[in-house]
Amino acid sequence: MLIYEVNVDVDAEIHAAYLAWLRPHIDEILALPGFTGAQMFEVTEPAPSEGQRSLCVQYRLVDAAALDAYLREHAPRLRADGVARFGTRFRAQRRVMQTLER
Repeated sequence: MLIYEVNVDVDAEIHAAYLAWLRPHIDEILALPGFTGAQMFEVTEPAPSEGQRSLCVQYRLVDAAALDAYLREHAPRLRADGVARFGTRFRAQRRVMQTLER
């Protein structure tokens, strides 16, 4: 299993509007092949900068090929939608994690 994590710092003034957009955005991604689930979090530590709210979404995927297909075929359009709606009022960082056996 693979985890695709998106960490977002959002201007506090648009937090509610961003969440209203983010929830169906997550559903759209989960409808794509290879995605098996997602969890959304409000980040409390480290504390966000003044005037910001921090969010984290962790998507579960079946494998790296599913992530590669998403990044190639869908991510540019989905990311552009967020920028078109919210401009520079949010910043996103992404990382990918592979599960390890204990």
